[in-house]
This record gives sequence, C-alpha cells and structure tokens, in this order.
Amino acid sequence: MSLRSWRSAMVLCVSTVCVLAMVACGGEDNSEPAKAARAFTAAMSSQNVDATADLTTSPSQAADSLSVSFAGMHARTVEASVLDTVEYSDGTASFSMRTTWKWSDDREFTTKTNGSLRRLSTGWKVQWEPGLLNTGMPIGGRLQMVRTDATPAPTVRSTSGKTFMQMQPVNEIIINPAATRNLQRSVNSLAAAIKPIAPLVTAQVINDKIVAAQGGEAVAVTLRDPDMKVLAFDPERIAGVTIVKTGMLVMKDRRLSTPLSTGLTNYWQAVRDATAGWQVQQAAAGARPEKLAGEQGRAGPDIMTTVNQSEQLTLGDAVVEVAQPATIMTLDADSGAILAMAQNSAAAQRRILADVAYPTGSTLDPVFGALDATSKTQEEADQRLHHLGLGLTFTVPGVAAPRDGGGSSVAAASFRPQDFTATMLNMGALGVSIARFSGGDVDSVAPHLIKGLETKVSGGDLGKLDADTTRRIAAAMSATARTGDAGDITGAPGLRALVGTNGPDGPGWFVGISGGKVLVVYCEGARSGTAALQVAQKYYRLD
Repeated sequence: MSLRSWRSAMVLCVSTVCVLAMVACGGEDNSEPAKAARAFTAAMSSQNVDATADLTTSPSQAADSLSVSFAGMHARTVEASVLDTVEYSDGTASFSMRTTWKWSDDREFTTKTNGSLRRLSTGWKVQWEPGLLNTGMPIGGRLQMVRTDATPAPTVRSTSGKTFMQMQPVNEIIINPAATRNLQRSVNSLAAAIKPIAPLVTAQVINDKIVAAQGGEAVAVTLRDPDMKVLAFDPERIAGVTIVKTGMLVMKDRRLSTPLSTGLTNYWQAVRDATAGWQVQQAAAGARPEKLAGEQGRAGPDIMTTVNQSEQLTLGDAVVEVAQPATIMTLDADSGAILAMAQNSAAAQRRILADVAYPTGSTLDPVFGALDATSKTQEEADQRLHHLGLGLTFTVPGVAAPRDGGGSSVAAASFRPQDFTATMLNMGALGVSIARFSGGDVDSVAPHLIKGLETKVSGGDLGKLDADTTRRIAAAMSATARTGDAGDITGAPGLRALVGTNGPDGPGWFVGISGGKVLVVYCEGARSGTAALQVAQKYYRLD
C-alpha cells in the first residue's frame, strides 16, 4: 500500500469512529442518553425501587433485583452519580456510574460499574443487568450488609467472677400455621413431642403463642442441644414445624432462673451491638456469599455483676413456697448491690418487675409515722423520704426499664398518702438506708447490679439520712420483728422488718434486714401479707 493510500485509510477510520461515538467533553452532558442515565442514578439515590426500575428496559426484573439489594443493604443513604456517557449512532449509549452506600458510624461501600442505554419508542432507557449494582453480579444475585460479631461473645459473670450467663447454641422450635392443614393436630403433636423436657409448654400455651403472633410463625419453645436428645420424637416430623439453630444468652447453671436475666440480656446485647463489625456481601442462591468490604468487630468485655449465684439458688427455692404471685430480692446491706432476684411462675406470668411501682398500703406506716413526728414542712418530709430511697426512680443498668413512671412522692399534709407506690428497688434502698445507719452522718446509696456502672436517680436526690427519722423507723422495724407481724420469723438474727398489705386483696410486702443483707418480698392476691411472711420464713431457713 502506498503512503497516500495508507493516510487515506487512516482518515476514513477516524471519521468512522467520530460518527459512531460522540463523547461529551467540557461541562455537563445534556444529551438525551446522559439525561436518562442521571435520572436513573437519581432514582437509585432515593432508594425508590419502582422509579428506578421504570427507567430500565426490564422494569419487573430490575424491581426484583433492586428491592432485595435495597432491603439487604438497609443503607442510611445511597449516593449514585454518572461519571461519563458515550452515545453511539446506532441508537445505543454507554455510561459509567459510581454508587456509595452509607451507614451510621462512617461505614460506607463504593462501587464503580458500567452500563448501557437504548433508545426505545418511549425514550432512552437503561439496559437492565445486575452488574449495574456490582460488576460481575450474576442474575438473581443481590448485595447485602450483615453484622459480624467477634468471638467469643462476652460472658455475664457473678460477683465472684464465675460464669453466670453465657452464649450457647440453642434450637428454636417454630410452628407455622400456614404450613399445616390441621393446625390443632400439629399443636397437640408438638406439645407431646416436647413434654419430656418442657411439660409446662402445653397445647394451650402453644395456641396462645400463635394468637400472640397474630396467626403467624410462633416459637413454641427454645431448647439447648442436650434437651433435644430427650424429646419424645423429632418435632420436624410434624406438619408446619421447623427447627432453627441460633445462639442465645442463657444461664450456665440450669437450676437458676431470675427476672434479672431480661435486663442483663438487653445490656449484653447492647455491648454486642457496640462492638459488632460489618460486612458487605454479594450473595446468590446456591453460592457462598462473597465478601466485598467490611471489618471484623472487636471482642466485647465480659460483664461483671454483683449477683451471688448461691444466693440466687436460695431465692429460687424460697419463692416457690406459695402458689400465688411472689417475687423476692436480696441486696447487700452496706453497698446496695443487688445479690439475687427470683420469682415463681405465677409472678412471671404477671410480669412482676423490680423497677415497676406497686401499692405499698400499710407497709410504710412506720416510715410516714416517723415523718409525722420529725418533719415540720412538706418540703422537709419529701427530702427525708427521698434520702431513704422512696419517691425516687432508679434506672439500674442491667435491670429492665420500667413500663410507666417510677415511685410516688408525698402529697398529703399528714405525709401519709393513701395511694403511695414503690418499686422493689425503692423498698430495697429503704432497707439498705436503715441498715447503714448507725447514729452518725450516713449517706444513702442506690441499688446497682453491674459493677462500674452507676444507677441514674431521678425524681429527687439521695443524701444524708436524718438521724431522728431513721432512728424511729429502725426502732419500729425492730418492734415488728420482736412482737409484731414478723414476730414468728426464725433463723434471722437481729431481724428488723416492715410488713404490710394494701388491703384484703393485696399486694403484700416484707422488708427485712438481717445478716448483712436486705430482703424484699412482694406478693399479690388474697392474704398476700401472709404469703410474703411465708416466703421470707422459707428464705431464712434456707439461708
């Protein structure tokens, strides 16, 4: 080929390329394909599935893929933008885009992908393909962001450092009403299968759980791995029943049970959440998820509590002394540390909590009597009441938060309100205040459960105990233990006690100080005062 012929061929090739591709240079590209691409990224940024899908050549396929990725990524914000656009003379165009997914704590994940556009009768549309979300994503694939937890999980420890609660593998036995033709038959069969290990989870209990789940899937029972070996037969043979393996914070000693576990689990979960890592994955059916970005979470610290495991076992044995709802708590008489808390099944069903206020009735008559005798003004009475731990709200880390307000404040001129209420924490703080008082200047203290974490006190202030008021209350408590309603209690040397009810139908209370510990018993139902005394007596016999 001559030099002239070669040059002519080169000019022809360059001219052809210029005709086929028109690239926007300098300033914003206002071509129709560029506008379509920017509309697509704007819809992506709004995380609007329908709007984004409608800008593609395959709205239904795009909507399916976008919806699972938006849901799987659950990003706080999505920032998508067009980097460049190239239009071709054959009615197509190409573009590149950058997409940044952002979450809290400055976590983000960015992709740079390429796509194409086609000119249709309805205008320019993005050619849909999963690779727009992540290069190489297969059909049916999706993006997802998952949390990653460090191992081992934090352990909840007792005051001695022994393991109190720990993460263990468990099995959730789930019944799905929609997956069985005869729901009652499945329920009855499931109750029979788990009866050897969970006899209290009857068919009626399972039905109640299904009702609570509004007819959806319900967890009938959660069992540890060893429990599965003693079932009557495999529950998964029952229509509508599946078993899901997961992890759960449980008592290491299976003999122990406490309502404190709810609050401790919530705090433990908060520690797990704060130390969790994250990972963005590309996932597809039948394939192992592929890690795209993220970082591993750091191990969380063990949670040190003031719980005494031996004391917890004793309380568990004492609280079953009566059939009516009964709850019992002990605190260290010097520091206010919560040592243990237990309740019987009747109280558990009633959801009796440590930080919910209940009527005190006549129980606090000695307290209000002392205020009558020593306080000159309402303000002075309120302050002294607060210094005793009453009329305050205690928010104790590791103890479930109250459903309503906390304690009451005195509102009657005689300092004896008829509707005064208190929580078990209030009553425990009162007992600790009296136990700490020895005649000199003594500050009251708030109950606490997790070592190193302070209890928040609201509604008033703790402070120095008034000597005259405190001495009168202590004397009245001693008289109650010697010759009053608690006079028959044995096994409690130096006992000082408060006993009372809120009328014939209760509730009934017992607050006792003996052996360096404060005991609080709360019972509901008829003759609840007598029931509280029975539980207290059982405790002192076992202690």
